[in-house]
Amino acid sequence: MEAQKVKLMLDVIPGWKKVENSVDKITKTYKFKDFSKSMEFVNKVAEIAEQENHHPDIFIHWNEVTITAWTHAINGLFDNDFIVAAKIDELHS
Repeated sequence: MEAQKVKLMLDVIPGWKKVENSVDKITKTYKFKDFSKSMEFVNKVAEIAEQENHHPDIFIHWNEVTITAWTHAINGLFDNDFIVAAKIDELHS
């Protein structure tokens, strides 16, 4: 995905950042009151991932959950990554 399009898409999903690596990815960390709230969020993210058939990496650290998304089939970013990111943001708001 072109850098300009990635920037435009990131403008729509505040807090998400592009990870500069061998594979382009987007990531965001969410903070919660405690581990229980983090796990509730993760379970809801899993439901979205299944519905969209688009599965991000999920890292849980007590009261923080970091989501990293990219499209494995193309080894980079695609529109679906940003759609799933926006849906995940809706859960947290």
